[in-house]
Amino acid sequence: MTVQSRSPERLVHVPLGDRAYDILIGPGLLARAGGEITSRLKGRKAAIITDEHVAPLYLEALMDGLQTDGIEAVSLTLPAGEKTKSFDHLATVCDMVLAARIERNDAVIALGGGVIGDLAGFAAGIVRRGVRFVQIPTSLLSQVDSSVGGKTGVNSRHGKNLLGVFHQPDLVLADTSILDTLSPREFRAGYAEVAKYGLIDNPAFFEWLEKNWQKVFEGGPERIEAIAVSCQSKADVVVEDEREMGRRALLNLGHTFGHALEAATQYDSKRLVHGEGVAIGMVLAHEFSARLNLASPDDAKRVEEHLKAVGLPTKMSDIPGELPGADVLLDAIMQDKKVKGGKLTFILTRGIGQSFVADDVPSSEVLSFLKEKLAK
Repeated sequence: MTVQSRSPERLVHVPLGDRAYDILIGPGLLARAGGEITSRLKGRKAAIITDEHVAPLYLEALMDGLQTDGIEAVSLTLPAGEKTKSFDHLATVCDMVLAARIERNDAVIALGGGVIGDLAGFAAGIVRRGVRFVQIPTSLLSQVDSSVGGKTGVNSRHGKNLLGVFHQPDLVLADTSILDTLSPREFRAGYAEVAKYGLIDNPAFFEWLEKNWQKVFEGGPERIEAIAVSCQSKADVVVEDEREMGRRALLNLGHTFGHALEAATQYDSKRLVHGEGVAIGMVLAHEFSARLNLASPDDAKRVEEHLKAVGLPTKMSDIPGELPGADVLLDAIMQDKKVKGGKLTFILTRGIGQSFVADDVPSSEVLSFLKEKLAK
């Protein structure tokens, strides 16, 4: 499976049999959304789910484009932020989709970042036991991660993404020109997921990012290339392990620690956003691996230095405000969905690009490690 070039665009195909789909990556795709959708889907109705930050920028243009291509569309604008990923908002979205009489061949369109994509995808997966789903991710994080692979969900008081279904999209349109409107903080947060793909199993890509990250931030061909490589990396893993029974768990590098930190901040985006939690989590995962004598401390330092250079937080002390104690963080980790049979599962590493799934990690080691890090 290779990334196809339709310069300046890239196309990544995800071959999942009768659920196969394309990921289009490049500038100006929002304007062509209607044509790309009608060429792939039979239905001619759509329900657009977006948020109050994205709607003023792109909703009207998308609605007009869909109408031009014969798609009747309605929209729902939700509050922005992680707290929107709730059961209450899921019910609101489902009611709206049903009221719009969206049928199985029609589409739910997610126009937004990871929160909107996860929420809208969950609704698309359960309304009428599954309707068509199109992702138009508007953040870097969602373009390289959450829009690809079919994982949907909402948060619970017990933890992040504990309610959800696997529901693959029918099309992903990653319009790279949209990213120019992101704040520096939002772009940096998404970049953490880009770096993750190098740290999982592609050390050459991580080295390329160390040399080219400034050009990725500036835009142009390097940005498109970084997104395409990231999407291809995730697509390869999804095809091999769609329902996260094995290798796909590697995509959670940094997420077990990161999710616990997000829960500890009550998903307050002023203190911590998902990509920032992942950045800190990836540094912690490499440091924890070094503590267990699995990897060199130099690798952890290299990861920390790169993420710090792009402006990401790398330590728990970088999070504004007080954090709960190590016991509370460990409890959040134990509640994480990566726990199997009560045993802790972490994504650890033997070096840059050498991540692996570690089952049955002693909770005592994790607790001691967290206490040490909180003390710094």
